[in-house]
Amino acid sequence: MNHRTTVPAPAPAPAPAPDMNAVVGTHDLLLVTLDTLRFDVAEELAAAGRIPHLAAVLPGGRWERRHAPGSFTYASHQAILAGFLPTPASPDGPHPRLFAARFAGSETTAPRTWVFDAPDLPTALAAAGYRTVCVGGVGFFNKQGPLGSVLPGLFQESHWTSELGVASPTSFEEQVAVAERVAAGQPAEQPLFLFLNVSALHQPNWFHLPGATREHGDTRASHAAALEYVDAHIGRLFAAMSARRPCFAIVCSDHGTAYGEDGYTGHRIGHEVVWTVPYAHFTLPARAADATATSEERA
Repeated sequence: MNHRTTVPAPAPAPAPAPDMNAVVGTHDLLLVTLDTLRFDVAEELAAAGRIPHLAAVLPGGRWERRHAPGSFTYASHQAILAGFLPTPASPDGPHPRLFAARFAGSETTAPRTWVFDAPDLPTALAAAGYRTVCVGGVGFFNKQGPLGSVLPGLFQESHWTSELGVASPTSFEEQVAVAERVAAGQPAEQPLFLFLNVSALHQPNWFHLPGATREHGDTRASHAAALEYVDAHIGRLFAAMSARRPCFAIVCSDHGTAYGEDGYTGHRIGHEVVWTVPYAHFTLPARAADATATSEERA
């Protein structure tokens, strides 16, 4: 059967981005990439009340519809970690960026952009006094060969074990436990930049759907179940990252994936369900144990 997916209407335009020149240095920073998460699935689950912990921090309770900078993990993260976050999916650009390397003629660098003189964001934040930590997930972060060492190598410190990887049914709770230990050991005077690549949405994800078996394989339903699994534990991550000072958080997908739409399966292809991703940024107030954003950021 020829499947087509109707992408939901975009959420209302988000509030203006904060002045990142005031955020960097005063806030801890959290970047979470929900690897392979589709926009349509993320939006449907938020609207249905199936991801309450994420919905509580999304501005207006909804994801912003954006376009990924790449169609698979490695390409997209090379861009994201250079400051090229997913781009708002509207034609009224240019869209100012939160972070940008100094580059002559850049049309997306604005007064509120934090501009750095380094080839990537982790290196720049380390030079600004941050401790930079990567908690890896999918194979491009496993440090088991030269290619899997490139992205984690951008950070001062990186963590990966098989328990954090795609084949682990408990991957995200294990990743959060690593993040909690990192945050708990952070010197009080030093800001922290924590990057976490969530592997649970990536194939295989069939084991997150009750009753599914390996023979059933991955489906759009198991993809959704994996997001519900992540939501059940993400409040711990938000609480850990906001325990010492305010935390500016970015939660987004790096790309989507196809489950039979127009005959396609997987990603690294030019299909709408691959290029369209959910995105949100918000501020977690200091000691926000309930992991809710400020009313100003949620407006």
